[in-house]
Amino acid sequence: MKSLVSALALTAALAAGPAFAQQAPAPAPAAPAQPQAAAPAPVPFPEGAKVAFVNIQLIANQSKEGQAATAKVKALNDKKVAELGEKQKALAANQEKLQKSGSVLSDAARSQLEKEIERQQVEIRRFTQDAQAEVQELQVELQNDFQKKLLPVINAVAQEKNLHMIFSVADAGVVWANPGLDVTADVVKRFDQVAGGAK
Repeated sequence: MKSLVSALALTAALAAGPAFAQQAPAPAPAAPAQPQAAAPAPVPFPEGAKVAFVNIQLIANQSKEGQAATAKVKALNDKKVAELGEKQKALAANQEKLQKSGSVLSDAARSQLEKEIERQQVEIRRFTQDAQAEVQELQVELQNDFQKKLLPVINAVAQEKNLHMIFSVADAGVVWANPGLDVTADVVKRFDQVAGGAK
């Protein structure tokens, strides 16, 4: 069962959130409102089935635990992007100052300003690398925590349905399966119950 979650899609869910960028992205234009299609009715679990599958990506996206992890990564990412933005503003101000008043500055003042600009550029590069590492470290930590909490939940659903095996639909190369064998919703529901009870 360990190998089932070894390629855990939480990383993909977290990575689908904001990856640390060198500057804050411009807000995306609002998409025109489209009518939402009604969700398909759940297909009943086939009687006597001994195998099932889950969509770990959906568990990460839909469970409270996965959403909380994604929110933590986004919060850290947003904080680092804001800090980087401030550093870039300071650098841009000095570059503009050098460009506009470089000819009127004394050689010593111009040299000092050029050194300050160089120092800021190095600081921004280091900050960017450190921030990327910090965001990745948090993602790995949250992924490991998610995996530890998810495995017992999957085991419980397997026992409840008297299953011999549960596949991860994204990792197992499933080409086709009866939709009723999808126990993702059962896992999300139980995962949220377990997480709610632990708190």
